[in-house]
Amino acid sequence: MTIDATAVRRGPAALLDDYFRSALDVLETLSRDLGAVLGDLESRGELSDRRLDELVEPLALAVFTRTWPAAFGAGFVASLDLRGPSRGHLSWWQGPMRSQLRLAAQTPSREHIDYSGFEWFRVPRETGEGHVAGPHVDYLCSDEYTLTVSMPVWNGRRFLGVVAMDLLVDDVERELLPALREFGDVSVVNAAQRVLASTESRLAPGDSVRDLDGYGSTDCAIAGLRVLTRA
Repeated sequence: MTIDATAVRRGPAALLDDYFRSALDVLETLSRDLGAVLGDLESRGELSDRRLDELVEPLALAVFTRTWPAAFGAGFVASLDLRGPSRGHLSWWQGPMRSQLRLAAQTPSREHIDYSGFEWFRVPRETGEGHVAGPHVDYLCSDEYTLTVSMPVWNGRRFLGVVAMDLLVDDVERELLPALREFGDVSVVNAAQRVLASTESRLAPGDSVRDLDGYGSTDCAIAGLRVLTRA
């Protein structure tokens, strides 16, 4: 992701939209490439966990080279019925070494987590659109403080799962704050009014802005994100 000078001139909401749209565009390409192939394999009964990982790995690793700052993690999270009743699967790579995540090797309980209610999975499934979730501690994968950008994967009208990337909050702040400071006291918040990034020293990522008195508010085109500016 990069900061576009033209977007900066159009204001902080346009800056945010451009920044996250570049990540969503990367995932949209992955979603399109993956959907038809997975649908074909599923119809032939050839979609094993191993085959799924083989298909996703080169696509996930490409995410790291197509984003800057590089995503911390990327991959595909299957719908719970793709591999059998209530049987989820993560094809996921993360960290500086781009290592494959194996949930069972971390703790047995993680392998059986029902992630279908998590925002980054639920919202794309329900809306059919890409989504930016967080900030949150990613207890499922990295234990890092992240934003998760996700996009649904479809085969026709059949929901197969989501492709997603994790961005470290520190990296996003480092990229956004210099440009946001051009607009004075500015905070980027999610639908729950939790801060993603703020030029106000009293507000840190994850803080909740409960009192909006004294703020102007502008919705971003990216669903759920808003820019708060001191009036």
